[in-house]
Amino acid sequence: MRLVDISEFFSDFGGGVRTYTHQKLEACAKAGIEATIIAPGPSDRREKRLGGEIIWVRSPVLPLDHRYHLFADMRPVHALLDALGPSVIEGSSTWRGGWIAARWRGSAARALFLHQDPVAVYPQSLFSPRISADRIDRAFAWFWSYMRRLAGNFDATIAPSEVFARRLARFGMPSTIACPLGVDKTEFDSDLRDLRLRREMLAACGVADENAALFISVGRHHPEKRLELLIEARRRLAASRACGLYVIGDGPAWRSVRRAAARATGVFIAGIENDRHSLARRLASADALVHGGAAETFGLVVAEALCSGLPVIVPDRGGAVDLAHPAYGETYRYGRVDDLADAMRRLVVRDREGLSVAARAGAHRVRTPEQHFTALFGIYASLEESVPLRRAA
Repeated sequence: MRLVDISEFFSDFGGGVRTYTHQKLEACAKAGIEATIIAPGPSDRREKRLGGEIIWVRSPVLPLDHRYHLFADMRPVHALLDALGPSVIEGSSTWRGGWIAARWRGSAARALFLHQDPVAVYPQSLFSPRISADRIDRAFAWFWSYMRRLAGNFDATIAPSEVFARRLARFGMPSTIACPLGVDKTEFDSDLRDLRLRREMLAACGVADENAALFISVGRHHPEKRLELLIEARRRLAASRACGLYVIGDGPAWRSVRRAAARATGVFIAGIENDRHSLARRLASADALVHGGAAETFGLVVAEALCSGLPVIVPDRGGAVDLAHPAYGETYRYGRVDDLADAMRRLVVRDREGLSVAARAGAHRVRTPEQHFTALFGIYASLEESVPLRRAA
């Protein structure tokens, strides 16, 4: 198999997409698949990496986040595809990158891997719960029509979770297949729990009581993550129970997040944690993960938390729902601060050790990256075999 991924949102300064892409390159090398990532960047450049290669195509900067670039011209990408001669193309963008993959004239099988739900990330994050998510979906029927037109150029639409696959199918996306993502379970482990580190994290939050509950949040600072909601819910819980909120991450909404934290007490903004082992230690050493994002298509940090033996509190919408279970956590109505504060209050009175045991058991439901890529490459192999037959017919 010769696989080319036209990855519009890959950046060496990014987070989840970069990690996933590196895992893909390594998995392809182990599976004997020739893999190339074509990504927009500041200059034309080609490099070998992790058993595959990355080809950067000079492209303009994304105005809202200078870590990323966006394809402006499909011609240089199509010239690369002509030279590479892929048997399978993966498009992973709903914007220019997706159409570049769709409009190449070659005969390769094509898969549209949708890592993002733009309606959930943008309008629903901005307007719900004041306006219901269903009403927003109806208002954006034109976008779902656009998505169906884009997906109609591909042989399959891949979703990284069962819940997102069901959402796509509900809006008529063709040939939808769920292929849940995976987590490196060797990195995240409950044995990394460190009570001294827990005390240090509480102290960073300005909480001196060692019996206080320590909540942790990990994610990009963006409206979809609803970090201000988490900060306010912690404030309401603190009226009846000592607690701290340790926030890991950064992003375009960092100013508003830091302002909200400065107005509150008991909250520490730790910034980006690039050391995976340090992140794993902090997850294992907290008492619960509190999660605000309802727009994710998988919920990677929730999966990492379960592998760390960490109880979770998640909204009732989005990819994290696939990983939720009352045995090791609580759910709340997304965007509702009172509901979230109540869920936090319910969790802190439960037996933390019992919750942790249940979380570790729940982690068995989570795939490893190897299992994810084995399933994904199996889908691509089937497309590679069947597409020429269908097109000939």
